[in-house]
Amino acid sequence: MSQATLYTFGASVWAAVPELALAELGYTDEQVANKVVNLAEGENFKPSFLKLNPNATLPTLQTADGKLYNSTADVTKYLVESASIKVTPGTPSFIEKIHDDQYDPNFAFLLARDDAELSAKASGFPFTFLENRQNALTTHSATSDAAPFKSFYDAKITGNGGLLAIYKGKAPADAKAGFFAQSQKHWVSLRSFILQILPATLPKDKTFLGGERPGEDDFHLGAWLARITFVVGGENKKDGVKVLEKELGEPVPQRVVYYWNAWVERASWKKVYAGGLH
Repeated sequence: MSQATLYTFGASVWAAVPELALAELGYTDEQVANKVVNLAEGENFKPSFLKLNPNATLPTLQTADGKLYNSTADVTKYLVESASIKVTPGTPSFIEKIHDDQYDPNFAFLLARDDAELSAKASGFPFTFLENRQNALTTHSATSDAAPFKSFYDAKITGNGGLLAIYKGKAPADAKAGFFAQSQKHWVSLRSFILQILPATLPKDKTFLGGERPGEDDFHLGAWLARITFVVGGENKKDGVKVLEKELGEPVPQRVVYYWNAWVERASWKKVYAGGLH
């Protein structure tokens, strides 16, 4: 395998998926070079990056021969299939489920269910993130190279701007109420996933979905669980996932705790989350 380039960012939930895969599958820097695209500064909205990935998302992988993979699932699948170390291949239906909008870990970071939660996020990094995105979108959309992506910029400026207006307290009352309702519904979905779907999916007799060591499905699930735990203030340590109990209203299922603890002990996890959960 000639050197490929993985476009990534340290605080990206989905970029952590191929990062876990790289560490678990024994890839070297000579095989895959990381190139940081700062999502917090909106660097993914530069026209030059849109030429690589018209969705402006991470992770993005470019192989040595120029082939591009623009979704988390496609990037990770390529890495798994190209690795010398073989692990259990992914289950398409499970990977699709965990990337479904109703379980979106990025929205979990930005949502607010009431005025108190909105006020807290509006005075913290979520606000800065949204504002930086809007500034970047406005700036990059005005450049000469942006013309081919006009529809993309228009949609993003409208969508991100609407959420930013809610954070600033400048949105209509019905828009804020709708956002609160959407946020509450999202946590209902997350709660169902953690309390019902995961316990029924995680194996009784094996540590990971992939067996004794993480497989392709685990790279996705591990990163997802890290973000959801981070959102509620969890720490990168044994039993750290138990912090979810305050949101769930009941204990975190034991299989989920076992799964978390198996991950945090691995060298790959310690590498990807060396700076803490994200």
